[in-house]
Amino acid sequence: MTTNVTSSIVERGKTNVKAQVFRGVNQLSYEEIPVPTVEPDEVLVQVRVVGLCQSDIKKIRYPLYEPPRIFGHETAGTIAAIGNNVKSWQVGQRVAVMHHIPCMRCVYCLNDNFSMCDVYKNISTTAGFNASGGGFADYVKVPGHIVENGGLISIPDNISFEEASFVEPTNCCLKAVKKAQIAPGQTVLVTGAGPIGLMFIMLVKYFGAKAIATDLLPSRVEKALSVGAEAAFDARDPDLTAKIHALTGGLGVDITLLAVPSEKAFFQALDSTRKGGKILFFAEFPDEVEIPINPNILYRREIDLIGSYSSSYRLQSLSADIVFNQRIDVKALISDRYPLKDLSAAVEQAIAPTPDTYKILIYP
Repeated sequence: MTTNVTSSIVERGKTNVKAQVFRGVNQLSYEEIPVPTVEPDEVLVQVRVVGLCQSDIKKIRYPLYEPPRIFGHETAGTIAAIGNNVKSWQVGQRVAVMHHIPCMRCVYCLNDNFSMCDVYKNISTTAGFNASGGGFADYVKVPGHIVENGGLISIPDNISFEEASFVEPTNCCLKAVKKAQIAPGQTVLVTGAGPIGLMFIMLVKYFGAKAIATDLLPSRVEKALSVGAEAAFDARDPDLTAKIHALTGGLGVDITLLAVPSEKAFFQALDSTRKGGKILFFAEFPDEVEIPINPNILYRREIDLIGSYSSSYRLQSLSADIVFNQRIDVKALISDRYPLKDLSAAVEQAIAPTPDTYKILIYP
């Protein structure tokens, strides 16, 4: 089952475990796979919970990757086996797993563009097949590069696996907040009050700024207010821009965080962001979308357009601190829990959310 393993709590003689294998567009197969083989510098983690991310859904629904693969990357679990050369971790420890770690040597890393690093992109945790996160399985293997360079984060005793699974998405949102240079006293528009938008609202408030939120669902408008937004509006409100300007002394917001891939939301952001302000693209738009814009709008109003993709190695410790010290209430984001065998149903709910759908967690 495993090689070069010093110790293990994997059930003796167990050679196969369950996983959700991506077999093609919108084709998930709940099947048995071999327990991943652990090399001397690697660690095997028994997955206790994994968050369902919009990027997972995108990979399942569109022909972006060749099958077979096992997705899932917002992973928390228990170390089940360690290789002979692993000295800093022990079987039984509870860990949050970061599925990417940059090389720290390339031109991208030296400029803090960690998510552009080839090592970051190409070395990932895996449950089998091509390494693609691997969290949608009973066990996930953590490569030596990730083990040796801070990709495992010890979970405090008072923190649940559910809470710990938010370390990675918190990092992604925190990176966007830092790139946008959100500061105390500023006003930030958050378009979309799904799980990511709600986390943005929490982080904006934590860093001393004020959040205004928009969404299409009345329940999410209310939820935005409950997690700390100063104001929240229906995104279809014809007076939306006027209301935002009224709340900001006629200026507009300092920064807009686009948490939905909507052209209409972008133009609302453009109308609602003050001169000298920033608009940050967090949600990924479909490749075929082209947004026509007069560049003089950006020039004359000095609007900065920013992109923020994935997480930042530099913010890993701060992300863990925010979650583990409960500086934001990640538990308030959880709406649904599914067993691993029902991953397809979870994806369908995320695609067509009910009024009370927010963060969905998956349990092997």
